[in-house]
Amino acid sequence: MSTFRTNDGVEIYYEVRGEGRPLLMLPGWTCSTKFWKKNVEELAKSCKVITMDLRAHGESEKVLHSHRISRYAMDVRNLLEHLDLQDVTGLGWSMGASIWWSYIELFGEDRLSGLICVDQSPAQYVGPDWQWGQKSCYDVETFIRLCCGIQADPVGSAAGLITGCLHHAPDPEDGAMLAAEANKCPPYARIEIMRDHTNLDWRDFIPHIKLPTLVCVARQSQVFDWHGSAWVGENIPGAKTVFFEDSGHMLFWDEADKFNRFVAEFVGTH
Repeated sequence: MSTFRTNDGVEIYYEVRGEGRPLLMLPGWTCSTKFWKKNVEELAKSCKVITMDLRAHGESEKVLHSHRISRYAMDVRNLLEHLDLQDVTGLGWSMGASIWWSYIELFGEDRLSGLICVDQSPAQYVGPDWQWGQKSCYDVETFIRLCCGIQADPVGSAAGLITGCLHHAPDPEDGAMLAAEANKCPPYARIEIMRDHTNLDWRDFIPHIKLPTLVCVARQSQVFDWHGSAWVGENIPGAKTVFFEDSGHMLFWDEADKFNRFVAEFVGTH
């Protein structure tokens, strides 16, 4: 439970648990280290688990600048340098996967030994050549609607995010905790990082990833059509794809035991 400063002076919160091969887990849009509640303790039995709050998320500094996927990727690099980690498995859920794709595009495989992509389509927006984008933010008009909802009711927007990400409703205490964590991200930061995230299309780059890769796909996701997330596994050479049949977008919560088992096995062998 510590902090460090990035190379542009932003204080970032992170946690380290366990010993062994390092696993750095990146959460999705507006989410925090606490979203890994069902995973960290179990995974820390077999590896060193590092979690972090992205800038303006969770307990990290609430800066209102530099909310771009590439800047977030640099923040990740700064953390790896701060902890002097090598042979890291990078795990990213949702937007967190895009951050790892940006990291690899910018820095190659430096400090990495493997990649785990959790339920993220390579392109958010739909178009004539892509139908498996984000289900509720798939073009400029729906992005504007999202922005209006966040500005009008940031608390309700955060609560709605949790409802939309889970296939099985959490108990009331956990649901309130997750919504409160998402609400820690200021509306401006939520909008600006989503603006960047939704305009990126990784289909040209993903086939060039050479790292050993595990792709986790939620069959019941309300956020992405499962075909979009599965495309990632189909287009990274040698990737292994695991389907979570009874899970929404937060498959690491809906089917935590299965998720923990596959992640621990992958980290242990890569």
